[in-house]
Amino acid sequence: MEARVFHRLWTRWPRPLDPLRSIKMKFGVVVVVTACVAVLIVLWGYPLGFRARQTMPVGVLISLVVIQLLAHGMTAPLREMTAAARAMARGDYSRRVRATSRDEVGELAQAFNRMAADLAEVDRQRREFVANVSHELRTPISALRAVLENVADGVTPATPDVLETALDQTERLGRLVTQLLDLSRVEAGAAPLDLDELDVAAFIGDVAAEAAAGHPDAVFEADVTPGLRATADRDRLHQVVANLLDNAAKHGPAGRPVTVTARPGAGPGGLVIEVADEGPGIPPEERARVFERFSRGAAGQAGTPGGGTGLGLAIANWATELHGGDITVLDTAKGCRIRVVLPGPPR
Repeated sequence: MEARVFHRLWTRWPRPLDPLRSIKMKFGVVVVVTACVAVLIVLWGYPLGFRARQTMPVGVLISLVVIQLLAHGMTAPLREMTAAARAMARGDYSRRVRATSRDEVGELAQAFNRMAADLAEVDRQRREFVANVSHELRTPISALRAVLENVADGVTPATPDVLETALDQTERLGRLVTQLLDLSRVEAGAAPLDLDELDVAAFIGDVAAEAAAGHPDAVFEADVTPGLRATADRDRLHQVVANLLDNAAKHGPAGRPVTVTARPGAGPGGLVIEVADEGPGIPPEERARVFERFSRGAAGQAGTPGGGTGLGLAIANWATELHGGDITVLDTAKGCRIRVVLPGPPR
């Protein structure tokens, strides 16, 4: 307890050299001050009848004390960084370094604190990612296990409806695994673009047909500029549009249209795609977070039952950024409208 109190007082001890911007200047000040202190002690002793061999040891001891007081702020951040690094090795990312100095050591302390904050955020996201993946996997696995146990025990006959329920859960697991593999490629940076010229109308029609097969109750409408062509990676752009259509179909009211519009972009080969639904929409405070992994938005949006894994929009965001484009949620009076802007290939 006493050692902890002493450490706390020592770390809060004033650092008189902090305003100086160079560690070289600090060393110079320390040398000059200690030399002056030693000389003054010797000069002070002469009128009192003390010789140099008597006053010099006293001057040296006092100079050492002065050095400790002055140099405390120069070395304390380094000791604190060492202790914080050891704590990080044990998994504690909460330690920070007192960064009041304006010299190179102070800049290092500030960089260390930023690194510690980044590592703490990465560790939080990792724990959250593992927890969310575990939850997402447990839900369909539990449902599939219950169905199969009932069939195996003879409680439920193996009717087509029961088997279709099991198939739905298996497909949900497959989609989740596919999305996780996509995210692993994001983290590894192993997803180069294979740019090609696309017939946008045909492309949108194919993706809408696939979405309609997965959402038979939804209505998909396409509005594409005639003869529009764009340069993009077909597979990555397919991920973008398919995830946006899937998201819109899940959260829009049954029987109401999900609209896909495509227009030319600002540059050659550029493209602007918008997907709109008539659902509850995304509140403004949630719009910056919906493209994060496992973000489900507010109640009534991605958090509704059957609202998905929370990975679709994150993958759409990644694929858009891979093209150098931008994806945003637009202000709209009703429903949700998401715009994707692709700049086209560089000249």
